Amino acid sequence: MERYRFGFIGCGNMASAILFGAVDAGFLDPQTTYLYDISQEAAKKASVRTGAHQVATLAELVENSDILLMGVKPGVVPQVVKEGGEPLAQKAIISIAAGWSHAKYRELLPITHILPIMPNTPALVPEGMTLFEKENSCSEKEFTYAKAMFESIGSVEVLPSELMGVAGTISGCGPAFIYMMIEALGDGGVKLGLPRPIAYKLASQMVAGSGKMQLITGEHPGKLKDDVCSPGGLTIRGVKALEDGGFRSAIIQAVEDAT
Repeated sequence: MERYRFGFIGCGNMASAILFGAVDAGFLDPQTTYLYDISQEAAKKASVRTGAHQVATLAELVENSDILLMGVKPGVVPQVVKEGGEPLAQKAIISIAAGWSHAKYRELLPITHILPIMPNTPALVPEGMTLFEKENSCSEKEFTYAKAMFESIGSVEVLPSELMGVAGTISGCGPAFIYMMIEALGDGGVKLGLPRPIAYKLASQMVAGSGKMQLITGEHPGKLKDDVCSPGGLTIRGVKALEDGGFRSAIIQAVEDAT
């Protein structure tokens, strides 16, 4: 597979999770990876963590990169494109900026190779779930490289444009919902006497194991839930309490509102 010099425009939480995960996985070589952030401190921190090169300007980043990750906030994208000018327009761009579809990018960068994606922060560990927009203008080699990179830090799903929003809510916003559940389970354990670190460990490992079990078995989540619920047992009482509290309805509403 062809290798590319890779540049990060922005070193925020999500971009850094991708950077750290891909470097730790051995996919990105720090010697051919370049970092730029308007906050020099953020770029320096990422550079120290990975050994990647920190550069002082966007122009220097573009000059030293073949493929760039657009890791800035959505509202800043037009400013970055304007500042990058013609040199940026000649590069391939993988964008994690929410709301910037391939069609929207074409209005700004008609000749650039663009691949909009939606990653999530578990890429750091690396257990990410990354969505690729099917409508993109990358070359076959660039797409293959991008897919291999994100598969090195988790899983990749290619989806049509109209499904990116709702899918991105589940995989991108979903971790925050799960962390809330982990915290709540931990609080329940602490209320009944468990030390908080143990309560969080139990809850987090349970979430990790349950998700992996569903992925590996392919079983319907409802069946897996039923398998845990013995007649007249403890678990079904907890399920009843969750139903009384509108647990499933609240999650469905959270997905709808976030989308």
